Amino acid sequence: MFRLHRTGGRPAVALFTLLLATACGAGTTDSAGSAGGTSPTVRIALGVDAAYAPLYLAVENGMFKKAGLDVQLTKVEGGPAAAQAVTAGTAQISVNADSTALPQMVSNPRLRALGVFQSSGRYLKVVLRKGVTSPSQIKTMGSIQGIGLYATHEYLDHHGIDPDSVKIQQSSPQEIPTMLQRGDIDGYILFDPWAAKGVEAGGHIAGSIGDFGVTYKQWLLADDNWLKENENLAGKVFKVVAEADRLVTKDPHAAAVAAHQQAQLPVAQTEKGAGEISFTARSLTSADVASSRRIVDFLLAQKLIKNAPDYDSVLLRGWYDQHAK
Repeated sequence: MFRLHRTGGRPAVALFTLLLATACGAGTTDSAGSAGGTSPTVRIALGVDAAYAPLYLAVENGMFKKAGLDVQLTKVEGGPAAAQAVTAGTAQISVNADSTALPQMVSNPRLRALGVFQSSGRYLKVVLRKGVTSPSQIKTMGSIQGIGLYATHEYLDHHGIDPDSVKIQQSSPQEIPTMLQRGDIDGYILFDPWAAKGVEAGGHIAGSIGDFGVTYKQWLLADDNWLKENENLAGKVFKVVAEADRLVTKDPHAAAVAAHQQAQLPVAQTEKGAGEISFTARSLTSADVASSRRIVDFLLAQKLIKNAPDYDSVLLRGWYDQHAK
Protein backbone atom coordinates (compact mmCIF):
# COMPACT_ATOMS: atom_id res chain seq x y z
CA MET A 1 0.00 0.00 0.00
CA PHE A 2 1.41 3.37 -0.96
CA ARG A 3 1.71 6.05 1.67
CA LEU A 4 -1.19 8.40 1.20
CA HIS A 5 -1.05 11.72 3.01
CA ARG A 6 -4.24 13.76 2.82
CA THR A 7 -4.10 17.52 3.17
CA GLY A 8 -7.04 19.88 3.18
CA GLY A 9 -10.73 19.13 3.06
CA ARG A 10 -11.94 21.30 0.21
CA PRO A 11 -14.12 18.75 -1.61
CA ALA A 12 -16.20 18.33 1.54
CA VAL A 13 -16.35 22.09 2.05
CA ALA A 14 -17.38 22.58 -1.57
CA LEU A 15 -20.21 20.09 -1.19
CA PHE A 16 -21.34 21.64 2.11
CA THR A 17 -21.40 25.07 0.45
CA LEU A 18 -23.40 23.61 -2.42
CA LEU A 19 -25.91 22.02 -0.04
CA LEU A 20 -26.25 25.25 1.92
CA ALA A 21 -26.80 27.31 -1.20
CA THR A 22 -29.45 24.90 -2.40
CA ALA A 23 -31.21 24.89 0.96
CA CYS A 24 -31.37 28.69 0.88
CA GLY A 25 -33.12 28.55 -2.49
CA ALA A 26 -35.38 25.62 -1.64
CA GLY A 27 -38.48 27.78 -1.74
CA THR A 28 -38.31 28.22 -5.52
CA THR A 29 -37.59 24.67 -6.64
CA ASP A 30 -38.95 21.21 -5.90
CA SER A 31 -37.01 17.96 -5.43
CA ALA A 32 -37.38 17.05 -9.11
CA GLY A 33 -35.69 20.28 -10.17
CA SER A 34 -38.82 22.12 -11.34
CA ALA A 35 -38.65 25.89 -11.12
CA GLY A 36 -41.83 27.81 -10.35
CA GLY A 37 -44.02 25.27 -12.17
CA THR A 38 -42.37 25.99 -15.53
CA SER A 39 -40.03 23.71 -17.52
CA PRO A 40 -37.90 21.43 -15.35
CA THR A 41 -34.61 22.91 -14.22
CA VAL A 42 -31.57 20.71 -14.79
CA ARG A 43 -28.55 21.59 -12.70
CA ILE A 44 -25.23 20.28 -13.98
CA ALA A 45 -22.42 19.99 -11.42
CA LEU A 46 -18.96 20.49 -12.89
CA GLY A 47 -15.47 21.70 -12.11
CA VAL A 48 -13.74 24.86 -13.29
CA ASP A 49 -11.19 24.35 -16.07
CA ALA A 50 -10.91 24.10 -19.85
CA ALA A 51 -12.29 20.55 -19.88
CA TYR A 52 -15.78 21.96 -19.32
CA ALA A 53 -15.59 24.51 -22.15
CA PRO A 54 -18.54 23.00 -24.09
CA LEU A 55 -20.88 23.51 -21.15
CA TYR A 56 -19.73 27.08 -20.61
CA LEU A 57 -20.18 27.74 -24.33
CA ALA A 58 -23.66 26.19 -24.37
CA VAL A 59 -24.83 28.42 -21.53
CA GLU A 60 -23.09 31.56 -22.77
CA ASN A 61 -24.55 31.16 -26.27
CA GLY A 62 -28.02 30.28 -25.00
CA MET A 63 -27.93 26.86 -26.65
CA PHE A 64 -29.91 25.16 -23.89
CA LYS A 65 -32.56 27.90 -23.98
CA LYS A 66 -32.88 27.58 -27.76
CA ALA A 67 -33.56 23.88 -27.23
CA GLY A 68 -36.32 24.75 -24.75
CA LEU A 69 -34.27 23.70 -21.73
CA ASP A 70 -33.66 25.37 -18.39
CA VAL A 71 -30.09 24.37 -17.52
CA GLN A 72 -27.99 25.85 -14.73
CA LEU A 73 -24.31 25.15 -14.11
CA THR A 74 -23.34 24.41 -10.51
CA LYS A 75 -19.60 24.92 -10.18
CA VAL A 76 -17.81 22.81 -7.56
CA GLU A 77 -14.15 22.09 -6.92
CA GLY A 78 -14.39 19.11 -9.23
CA GLY A 79 -13.53 15.50 -8.59
CA PRO A 80 -15.94 13.62 -6.30
CA ALA A 81 -17.84 16.80 -5.35
CA ALA A 82 -19.66 16.87 -8.70
CA ALA A 83 -20.99 13.30 -8.43
CA GLN A 84 -21.75 13.88 -4.75
CA ALA A 85 -23.98 16.78 -5.77
CA VAL A 86 -26.08 14.36 -7.84
CA THR A 87 -26.20 11.91 -4.94
CA ALA A 88 -27.33 14.71 -2.63
CA GLY A 89 -29.99 15.84 -5.10
CA THR A 90 -28.54 19.33 -5.49
CA ALA A 91 -27.75 18.60 -9.15
CA GLN A 92 -29.45 16.33 -11.64
CA ILE A 93 -26.40 15.69 -13.85
CA SER A 94 -22.68 15.85 -13.16
CA VAL A 95 -19.55 15.74 -15.27
CA ASN A 96 -16.89 13.36 -13.94
CA ALA A 97 -13.80 11.57 -15.18
CA ASP A 98 -14.14 7.78 -15.27
CA SER A 99 -11.58 7.24 -12.51
CA THR A 100 -13.44 9.65 -10.25
CA ALA A 101 -16.94 8.44 -11.10
CA LEU A 102 -16.30 4.74 -10.49
CA PRO A 103 -15.61 4.99 -6.71
CA GLN A 104 -18.72 7.16 -6.38
CA MET A 105 -20.72 4.43 -8.15
CA VAL A 106 -19.61 1.99 -5.47
CA SER A 107 -20.88 4.22 -2.67
CA ASN A 108 -24.01 5.16 -4.64
CA PRO A 109 -25.08 2.32 -6.97
CA ARG A 110 -27.88 4.50 -8.38
CA LEU A 111 -25.41 6.66 -10.33
CA ARG A 112 -25.51 6.04 -14.06
CA ALA A 113 -22.96 6.99 -16.74
CA LEU A 114 -24.91 8.19 -19.78
CA GLY A 115 -22.01 8.48 -22.19
CA VAL A 116 -18.68 10.13 -22.97
CA PHE A 117 -18.52 13.81 -23.84
CA GLN A 118 -14.74 14.25 -24.08
CA SER A 119 -11.43 12.42 -23.59
CA SER A 120 -7.71 13.11 -23.68
CA GLY A 121 -4.27 11.70 -23.21
CA ARG A 122 -2.61 15.13 -23.41
CA TYR A 123 -4.56 17.41 -21.10
CA LEU A 124 -2.99 16.13 -17.87
CA LYS A 125 0.74 16.83 -17.72
CA VAL A 126 3.68 15.64 -15.64
CA VAL A 127 5.30 18.54 -13.78
CA LEU A 128 8.69 18.01 -12.10
CA ARG A 129 10.51 20.25 -9.67
CA LYS A 130 13.58 22.19 -10.77
CA GLY A 131 16.61 19.93 -10.56
CA VAL A 132 14.57 16.74 -11.00
CA THR A 133 15.53 15.63 -14.49
CA SER A 134 14.73 11.93 -14.25
CA PRO A 135 11.82 9.95 -12.76
CA SER A 136 14.39 7.94 -10.81
CA GLN A 137 15.06 11.04 -8.68
CA ILE A 138 11.45 11.27 -7.48
CA LYS A 139 10.93 10.59 -3.78
CA THR A 140 7.65 12.46 -3.22
CA MET A 141 4.72 13.30 -5.49
CA GLY A 142 1.57 15.34 -5.03
CA SER A 143 -1.72 13.96 -6.30
CA ILE A 144 -5.40 14.72 -6.58
CA GLN A 145 -8.02 12.02 -6.18
CA GLY A 146 -9.25 9.90 -9.08
CA ILE A 147 -7.41 10.33 -12.36
CA GLY A 148 -4.44 12.05 -10.68
CA LEU A 149 -3.78 9.15 -8.32
CA TYR A 150 -4.30 6.52 -10.99
CA ALA A 151 -2.04 8.36 -13.45
CA THR A 152 0.64 8.85 -10.78
CA HIS A 153 0.86 5.10 -10.18
CA GLU A 154 0.88 4.36 -13.91
CA TYR A 155 3.65 6.93 -14.44
CA LEU A 156 5.84 5.42 -11.74
CA ASP A 157 5.19 1.86 -12.92
CA HIS A 158 5.99 2.87 -16.50
CA HIS A 159 9.41 4.09 -15.39
CA GLY A 160 10.14 0.99 -13.32
CA ILE A 161 9.59 2.72 -9.97
CA ASP A 162 7.70 0.91 -7.23
CA PRO A 163 4.93 3.32 -6.15
CA ASP A 164 5.34 2.01 -2.59
CA SER A 165 8.80 3.57 -2.57
CA VAL A 166 7.39 7.03 -3.30
CA LYS A 167 5.58 9.21 -0.77
CA ILE A 168 2.32 10.35 -2.38
CA GLN A 169 0.68 13.36 -0.77
CA GLN A 170 -2.95 13.84 -1.73
CA SER A 171 -4.19 17.40 -1.88
CA SER A 172 -6.31 19.82 -3.93
CA PRO A 173 -5.21 21.16 -7.34
CA GLN A 174 -4.89 24.67 -5.94
CA GLU A 175 -2.41 23.63 -3.25
CA ILE A 176 -0.15 21.31 -5.24
CA PRO A 177 1.90 23.91 -7.22
CA THR A 178 2.72 25.65 -3.93
CA MET A 179 3.85 22.32 -2.49
CA LEU A 180 6.19 21.97 -5.49
CA GLN A 181 7.54 25.49 -5.00
CA ARG A 182 8.25 24.80 -1.31
CA GLY A 183 10.09 21.62 -2.22
CA ASP A 184 7.57 19.41 -0.38
CA ILE A 185 7.12 17.29 -3.51
CA ASP A 186 9.27 16.43 -6.51
CA GLY A 187 6.45 16.36 -9.04
CA TYR A 188 2.79 15.91 -9.82
CA ILE A 189 0.35 15.20 -12.64
CA LEU A 190 -2.33 17.83 -13.28
CA PHE A 191 -4.19 19.83 -15.90
CA ASP A 192 -3.96 23.56 -16.54
CA PRO A 193 -3.97 26.08 -15.02
CA TRP A 194 -2.28 24.04 -12.28
CA ALA A 195 0.34 22.52 -14.58
CA ALA A 196 1.25 26.01 -15.82
CA LYS A 197 1.38 27.29 -12.25
CA GLY A 198 3.92 24.60 -11.47
CA VAL A 199 6.09 25.94 -14.28
CA GLU A 200 5.66 29.45 -12.88
CA ALA A 201 6.81 28.04 -9.54
CA GLY A 202 10.08 26.87 -11.10
CA GLY A 203 9.08 23.43 -12.32
CA HIS A 204 9.06 22.04 -15.85
CA ILE A 205 6.74 19.94 -18.00
CA ALA A 206 8.09 16.42 -18.44
CA GLY A 207 5.36 14.92 -20.61
CA SER A 208 1.67 14.07 -20.58
CA ILE A 209 -0.34 11.04 -19.48
CA GLY A 210 -0.62 9.67 -23.01
CA ASP A 211 3.15 9.18 -23.01
CA PHE A 212 2.72 6.27 -20.59
CA GLY A 213 -0.53 4.88 -21.98
CA VAL A 214 -3.14 6.68 -19.86
CA THR A 215 -6.19 8.48 -21.19
CA TYR A 216 -9.19 9.72 -19.28
CA LYS A 217 -12.81 10.02 -20.34
CA GLN A 218 -15.33 12.49 -18.98
CA TRP A 219 -18.81 11.07 -18.46
CA LEU A 220 -22.18 12.65 -17.88
CA LEU A 221 -23.72 11.09 -14.76
CA ALA A 222 -27.28 11.05 -13.45
CA ASP A 223 -29.12 9.37 -10.59
CA ASP A 224 -31.22 6.43 -11.73
CA ASN A 225 -34.32 7.58 -9.84
CA TRP A 226 -34.27 10.94 -11.63
CA LEU A 227 -33.28 9.40 -14.95
CA LYS A 228 -36.25 7.02 -15.02
CA GLU A 229 -38.62 9.99 -14.86
CA ASN A 230 -36.55 12.30 -17.10
CA GLU A 231 -34.86 10.16 -19.75
CA ASN A 232 -36.06 12.29 -22.67
CA LEU A 233 -35.01 15.45 -20.85
CA ALA A 234 -31.56 14.02 -20.13
CA GLY A 235 -31.23 13.07 -23.79
CA LYS A 236 -32.06 16.62 -24.90
CA VAL A 237 -29.47 18.03 -22.51
CA PHE A 238 -26.80 15.63 -23.78
CA LYS A 239 -27.70 16.47 -27.39
CA VAL A 240 -26.95 20.15 -26.72
CA VAL A 241 -23.67 19.20 -25.03
CA ALA A 242 -22.74 17.15 -28.12
CA GLU A 243 -23.44 20.13 -30.37
CA ALA A 244 -21.34 22.34 -28.08
CA ASP A 245 -18.55 19.74 -28.38
CA ARG A 246 -18.55 20.25 -32.12
CA LEU A 247 -18.47 24.02 -31.78
CA VAL A 248 -15.53 23.91 -29.37
CA THR A 249 -13.60 21.74 -31.81
CA LYS A 250 -14.42 24.14 -34.65
CA ASP A 251 -13.69 27.36 -32.75
CA PRO A 252 -11.71 26.84 -29.51
CA HIS A 253 -11.15 30.59 -29.17
CA ALA A 254 -14.88 31.30 -28.96
CA ALA A 255 -15.16 28.53 -26.37
CA ALA A 256 -12.31 30.06 -24.37
CA VAL A 257 -14.04 33.44 -24.39
CA ALA A 258 -17.25 31.78 -23.16
CA ALA A 259 -15.30 30.01 -20.41
CA HIS A 260 -13.89 33.36 -19.35
CA GLN A 261 -17.35 34.88 -19.19
CA GLN A 262 -18.84 31.95 -17.31
CA ALA A 263 -15.96 30.93 -15.03
CA GLN A 264 -13.32 33.69 -15.28
CA LEU A 265 -10.83 31.32 -16.87
CA PRO A 266 -7.91 32.93 -18.77
CA VAL A 267 -8.69 32.95 -22.48
CA ALA A 268 -5.27 32.03 -23.92
CA GLN A 269 -4.69 29.20 -21.45
CA THR A 270 -8.19 27.80 -21.93
CA GLU A 271 -7.86 27.88 -25.70
CA LYS A 272 -4.58 25.98 -25.46
CA GLY A 273 -6.09 23.42 -23.11
CA ALA A 274 -9.13 22.91 -25.33
CA GLY A 275 -6.79 22.05 -28.18
CA GLU A 276 -5.43 19.13 -26.15
CA ILE A 277 -8.85 17.53 -25.62
CA SER A 278 -10.99 15.47 -27.97
CA PHE A 279 -14.48 16.93 -27.57
CA THR A 280 -16.57 14.12 -29.05
CA ALA A 281 -19.81 12.85 -27.54
CA ARG A 282 -20.53 9.14 -27.90
CA SER A 283 -22.03 6.08 -26.27
CA LEU A 284 -20.16 3.96 -23.80
CA THR A 285 -18.77 0.78 -25.35
CA SER A 286 -17.35 -2.55 -24.26
CA ALA A 287 -13.89 -0.94 -24.49
CA ASP A 288 -14.98 1.63 -21.90
CA VAL A 289 -16.14 -1.18 -19.63
CA ALA A 290 -12.75 -2.89 -20.03
CA SER A 291 -10.85 0.30 -19.13
CA SER A 292 -13.21 0.84 -16.18
CA ARG A 293 -12.38 -2.63 -14.90
CA ARG A 294 -8.67 -1.78 -14.97
CA ILE A 295 -9.28 1.38 -12.95
CA VAL A 296 -11.45 -0.49 -10.45
CA ASP A 297 -8.81 -3.22 -10.11
CA PHE A 298 -6.33 -0.48 -9.18
CA LEU A 299 -8.71 1.02 -6.62
CA LEU A 300 -9.37 -2.39 -5.11
CA ALA A 301 -5.66 -3.18 -4.89
CA GLN A 302 -5.10 0.12 -3.09
CA LYS A 303 -8.05 -0.62 -0.78
CA LEU A 304 -9.68 2.65 -1.78
CA ILE A 305 -12.94 0.82 -2.45
CA LYS A 306 -14.26 -2.43 -0.97
CA ASN A 307 -16.01 -3.84 -4.02
CA ALA A 308 -16.53 -3.29 -7.73
CA PRO A 309 -19.64 -1.62 -9.13
CA ASP A 310 -22.15 -3.56 -11.19
CA TYR A 311 -20.83 -2.53 -14.61
CA ASP A 312 -23.95 -3.64 -16.47
CA SER A 313 -26.10 -1.40 -14.27
CA VAL A 314 -23.98 1.73 -13.87
CA LEU A 315 -22.45 1.98 -17.36
CA LEU A 316 -25.32 2.51 -19.79
CA ARG A 317 -23.84 1.23 -23.02
CA GLY A 318 -25.65 2.60 -26.05
CA TRP A 319 -27.70 5.13 -24.06
CA TYR A 320 -26.30 8.15 -25.93
CA ASP A 321 -27.06 6.64 -29.34
CA GLN A 322 -30.61 5.85 -28.25
CA HIS A 323 -31.49 9.09 -26.49
CA ALA A 324 -29.14 11.89 -27.60
CA LYS A 325 -27.65 11.23 -31.01
